[in-house]
Amino acid sequence: MTDVIDGEFTAFVNERGAALLRVAYALAGNQHAAEDLLQNALAKAYARWPGIRGDAEPYVKRILYHDQVSGWRRRARRAEVPVAELPEQAAAGPDSDLRLLLRDALRALPPRQRAVLTLRYLEDLSVEQTAALLGCRAGTVASQTAKALARLRQLVPGLDELTSRTEVTR
Repeated sequence: MTDVIDGEFTAFVNERGAALLRVAYALAGNQHAAEDLLQNALAKAYARWPGIRGDAEPYVKRILYHDQVSGWRRRARRAEVPVAELPEQAAAGPDSDLRLLLRDALRALPPRQRAVLTLRYLEDLSVEQTAALLGCRAGTVASQTAKALARLRQLVPGLDELTSRTEVTR
């Protein structure tokens, strides 16, 4: 029985791991934190694997979201310690300015708005699917999406013009 569960879980991770890592990255904001977030979510999913019915991806995404929100709340209660030097930045590539602007703007959004945009636009989920995943109403998702997009437009002046001229790759 354990071999069957291990095989199913391994197949799921092999098939959906990269997509889940992208969601984790969008929520966490950096690669290391995203990998940790995904690893913890997969460990929780594995522990409940025999009881998960149907598609496990929404279940794992919900764990990612809830774990990240819990992390934001924990960090909000702790004071940040400044460092003497900033880390080296990676070399710029095409579209890197837009990517950096969007990344910083997304990080500035409240957790719920960041999660809504991640699920709606990175994961291409519908309003209803996003609402089900986040455990809220479709109207809440629609209003949070509108507020988040309005805030992004404030944080990144000319965003509409930039995105219409630049092909943003995922």
